[in-house]
Amino acid sequence: DGELVQYHYGLKDLVTILFYIFIAIILHAVVQEYALDKINRRLHLSKVKHSKFNESGQLVAFHLTSVIWCLYVVVTEGYLSNPRSLWENYPHVSLPFQVKFFYLCQLAYWLHALPELYFQKVRKEEIPRQLRCIALYLVHIAGAYLLNLTRLGLILLLLQYLAEFFFHMARLVYFTDENNEKLFNVWAVVFVVTRLFTLTLYILVIGFGLPRVDSQALDPERGNFFSFLFNNILFRMSVLLLVCLFQASVMWRFIHFQLRRSREYWNEQSSRKRAAAGTKFSLSPSPGYHENGVVKAENGTSPRTKKLKSP
Repeated sequence: DGELVQYHYGLKDLVTILFYIFIAIILHAVVQEYALDKINRRLHLSKVKHSKFNESGQLVAFHLTSVIWCLYVVVTEGYLSNPRSLWENYPHVSLPFQVKFFYLCQLAYWLHALPELYFQKVRKEEIPRQLRCIALYLVHIAGAYLLNLTRLGLILLLLQYLAEFFFHMARLVYFTDENNEKLFNVWAVVFVVTRLFTLTLYILVIGFGLPRVDSQALDPERGNFFSFLFNNILFRMSVLLLVCLFQASVMWRFIHFQLRRSREYWNEQSSRKRAAAGTKFSLSPSPGYHENGVVKAENGTSPRTKKLKSP
């Protein structure tokens, strides 16, 4: 009673992950059959929109669950109230049950997404993009788990999933009503804020936190893999530069997307105005009056111009 049990990672985690892969496949099928398929039958979407709707629907359910779960973990473990805990006593080899269980479920979900590409009959042109997304998530989550940076990984996942939730929620709303794009504006604000918090967190932990760790020697048995490298200011600045460049590339793609979206919106508005003006002009009555099917001018003469006879 009152004993706090801590956990490590090991080969038995692979069996646990395999079990929860099957659980994730079952939950994926339940959400698809009892929610998304019923909505799709009502909306009568095209094949392209149908595929994107299913993708966003599944990710909305997953990201919402992960955000609530991750927020509960970081609050109960005190990682938000005490930011120093993100690097103090590194390496964080011993994990509370809920932290370990969260990471194993995250790995299981993104691994289950690989066979789902076949089950969902994803279009060939969409497979490279989804494979790239799955690989990035697996590399970052497994890296944080195996390199004992689980506390930092939790905060970063919380920020990432929050922005992704609003994006896919905006897509669902857009598919139901193409004139409603307000939620995309909310996603844009959340995306920028989360990028700034992510960059600040990297600078705080890598630039100031890890270099102050007491144990700076390479000790793989204790799980200390690279904190000694952060004593070298050149290495530390190089890592921070790579992080800043990566975040800058993400922001550039985001700005480019917003500019293209704004340009398409204004082009669509201008084309609608031109179409409305053309319709109004075509429906406007011609001057004069009709007599026996012939348009007469107000003075009774024909509006048709007379040909002048050559002299």
